[in-house]
Amino acid sequence: MKGATRPTRSGEIVRNWHLIDLKGKILGRAAGDIAAKLIGKSKPYFVPNLDCGDYVIVVNATGVEVTGKKESQKEYHHFSGYPGGLKRKPYHRVMQEKPERIIQEAVSGMLPKNKLRDSMLTRLYVYPGSEHPYKAKLTK
Repeated sequence: MKGATRPTRSGEIVRNWHLIDLKGKILGRAAGDIAAKLIGKSKPYFVPNLDCGDYVIVVNATGVEVTGKKESQKEYHHFSGYPGGLKRKPYHRVMQEKPERIIQEAVSGMLPKNKLRDSMLTRLYVYPGSEHPYKAKLTK
């Protein structure tokens, strides 16, 4: 059977490295682009049952912007599992303490809700400044 389409095998997946600078970019739009690279949707051999995505390095997480009143109204939640264990932090406080969390949660919400999500998120590296230890990976 000549010209038949073969299914993608996990050994055929090639993972590239991408550097994304978030200085002055909108959070939601940037998170969508990052999620698409982590999923691998632009690859010709993409299949939804395999993790085909690339590695993504995000720099300048402190420079990301939000639109509207999100800066004063958005909250991040964490629940300990105990009664009264709901912890809330406003956006501006999370941005001061750990800006990486803002990017990771936005991207996590845009990834598919299945068993591949954790392996996709392990290939996301977020840094608050412009310095990162993966310069050698990007010079290929």
